[in-house]
Amino acid sequence: MSELDDRIHEEHFGHAHLTEISASGNSLRTELRELWAYRDLLVLLIQRDVSIRYKQSAVGIGWAVIQPLITMLIFTVVFGNFAKLPSEGYPYAVFTMCALVPWAFFARALAGASGSIAGSANMVTKVYFPRLILPISKTVSGIVDFGVAFGVLVVMLLIYQVPPSIGLLWLPLFVLLALATALGIGLWLTALNVKYRDIGLLVPFLTQIWMYASPIAYSTTIIPAKWIWLYSLNPITGVVEGFRWALLGKAPPAAGPLALSCAVVVLMLVSGLWYFRRTERTFADTI
Repeated sequence: MSELDDRIHEEHFGHAHLTEISASGNSLRTELRELWAYRDLLVLLIQRDVSIRYKQSAVGIGWAVIQPLITMLIFTVVFGNFAKLPSEGYPYAVFTMCALVPWAFFARALAGASGSIAGSANMVTKVYFPRLILPISKTVSGIVDFGVAFGVLVVMLLIYQVPPSIGLLWLPLFVLLALATALGIGLWLTALNVKYRDIGLLVPFLTQIWMYASPIAYSTTIIPAKWIWLYSLNPITGVVEGFRWALLGKAPPAAGPLALSCAVVVLMLVSGLWYFRRTERTFADTI
């Protein structure tokens, strides 16, 4: 057991926290109050996730950079040089990297959140704590990897002499949008994964398909105008378009499609919270 694991058990799973509390009657306000009361546990779980992610890895956190960089190089050769996909007048490498960095953050957060309950069976079955802490910690811990990859993206922007724009002020909003999307869908998937373990095997496949269904390797300008509203139901469309606007200084995303993407994110998050709260009382018995 690591030092962080020792701290988690000593500080939060001692005698004061061994009383099992029924979740059946908890209101949302009560659960939020409990989340705040257990905020130290949340911080420790985030620290643990970050520390063990690349444990005994030769490259370590460098994988946060290697994965999007290799994907960017492949996309640049295949889609930029061979297929000649439009990049709205920007160098294709930096155009696609502006999408790959938030995408990698989203995909990693989604994968972590979707397996958070099943992967913490010992904690869930033995002690009480707000179960919502687990998917939140898995989602938020990806911020560290995102920060490293974003630093490389900034270097690329400097190399390609892309000047900063006023849209940078909106960048945190699109980071939150990606995080909320991952958490909302992750809440659904982690609750379903407790009962149906096939979900854990399905997530990587669905994530791969989702990447090609999103404007990562291509511009939304190739989408016919009559389909753009349907295409905007994909919340990652709003995230990617927002990142490219904030970092490249391109035209801002159309207000209507962006609002639709944001509405879908809110719906996913609210419905995910509802389903998670509805099923969490059965986790300990089912897992």
